[in-house]
Amino acid sequence: MRAFGFTEYGGPEVTRLIQLEDPVLAAGQVLIRLHASGVNPADVKVRSGLRQGRIPVRFPMAMGREAAGEVLRVGPGVEEFAPGDQVFGSTASGTGSISELVLLEAAATAQRPAGVSVEQAASIPVSVATAFDALDELELAEGSTLLVLGAGGAVGTAACGLARLRGLRVLGVASESKRPAVEGLGAVHVPKGVGWVDRVRELAPAGVDGVIDSVGGEVLRQAAGLLRPDAPPSRGQALLPLRSAADYDLAREVGGSPVTRRRTTAVYARVAGLVAEGRFTPVVSAAWPLAEAHQAVAAVEHHSPVGNVVVTV
Repeated sequence: MRAFGFTEYGGPEVTRLIQLEDPVLAAGQVLIRLHASGVNPADVKVRSGLRQGRIPVRFPMAMGREAAGEVLRVGPGVEEFAPGDQVFGSTASGTGSISELVLLEAAATAQRPAGVSVEQAASIPVSVATAFDALDELELAEGSTLLVLGAGGAVGTAACGLARLRGLRVLGVASESKRPAVEGLGAVHVPKGVGWVDRVRELAPAGVDGVIDSVGGEVLRQAAGLLRPDAPPSRGQALLPLRSAADYDLAREVGGSPVTRRRTTAVYARVAGLVAEGRFTPVVSAAWPLAEAHQAVAAVEHHSPVGNVVVTV
């Protein structure tokens, strides 16, 4: 089968269209014919070797960790899916998703409802569900103020839209070019760059009630100082209401934590249901065919696109 993958750790030079053996279906897995695969910054980190020890890699391997498509076969023990089903989900360990055939974990796969496009579905498992998980962890009360760092990206746009759905006031830090996307999701755009902290303080003089981060670094450190001094701990834990999808160590250092990912059928189905009902729409700004997958990866790696980027077959 054709795939866009890598045969060793490294930069863009190690990726190309390759031929891989068809996947071997195992118990608890679902084999699909790919219709769309999401492309995320984490995929670049895996290819670069920055996730060694955390994400299993078996060379040669396709890039990508989320996909939508048609079920071809199911492994032993899988009863909830059948050939012909339209599904989306997370890839099986040690496999990728930018390939003609993809292995999904049945426990991390959901039916794609009518009204949810393959591009939207392929964006749910990584970015959209990360934002959903973060919001569930924070458990902010309706009317609370949420600060979203990197509000114009894949996780950020999802966090803005889903938070507004929960009745939260959202302050979204993003570049000026992403203002229309951020405001279109119902958030208040805060221009990034010098002075952004002061701009947030003007909008939330008493501080913000929670933070979702997809940027990391000094921006995350500064954001921790914007939390209300009396902000209650999240989920009863002795943690600040701050969750990061970008800088795990620093999130812990400042008193918050990384987003705890659930990656379950139930979570994916809940998010897809919101999309099918028209209550939330994942932002998908670009799609490339498999033959041009390098452009999709380059867009994510070098150009900070709005929302999600996908590869289609």
